[in-house]
Amino acid sequence: MRVHVADHPLITHKLTVLREKSTPSPTFRALTEELVTLLAYEATREVRTEVVTIQTPVAETQGLAISEPRPLIVPILRAGLGMLEGMMKLVPSAEVGFLGMVRDEETFEPTTYAERLPDDLSDRQCFVLDPMLATGGSLSAAIEFLFDRGAVDVTAICLLGAPEGVAALEKAVEGREVHLVLGALDERLNEKGYIVPGLGDAGDRLYGLV
Repeated sequence: MRVHVADHPLITHKLTVLREKSTPSPTFRALTEELVTLLAYEATREVRTEVVTIQTPVAETQGLAISEPRPLIVPILRAGLGMLEGMMKLVPSAEVGFLGMVRDEETFEPTTYAERLPDDLSDRQCFVLDPMLATGGSLSAAIEFLFDRGAVDVTAICLLGAPEGVAALEKAVEGREVHLVLGALDERLNEKGYIVPGLGDAGDRLYGLV
């Protein structure tokens, strides 16, 4: 597994505002979208392309276009939805699937409660969106779900990660073609499985308590 922790002052600045507990939900949502677009530049560095011939106003030339089959973007519900628009702005031609996963707050084990994905992901590049890589359980299960459907490589984009989650994910996907892109790698997990210093529950901060 390849891990890339973004190192850019704009990313750090936006994360700082996201971390602040007084940041209201509308601002949190807007900054999350902006931050994901920045992270997506790195995440899509190896997106598959093909050479195409086009006609400019001056001359014929060659360029690149995203190859078929198109990339598949998979936000993990519910918090991953807050990252979707930022990703789609960068790759508007991508298709979108959904995975609904919930973590048991006592065992930290994930459960899949909903999915909307193509039955066959053969030869597809997939981009999974999940704001927080804490214990790694949900993201590992989501990535395994995609490979079971035939995906050839998966890139995960997370706003924040904990060392424990990165280690768990690396162990779970051993031998797979997986790329992890993080906005920051934080210190640790606390006894409740939350990232420290983190930013709290991303879903609650995006959409409120429900």
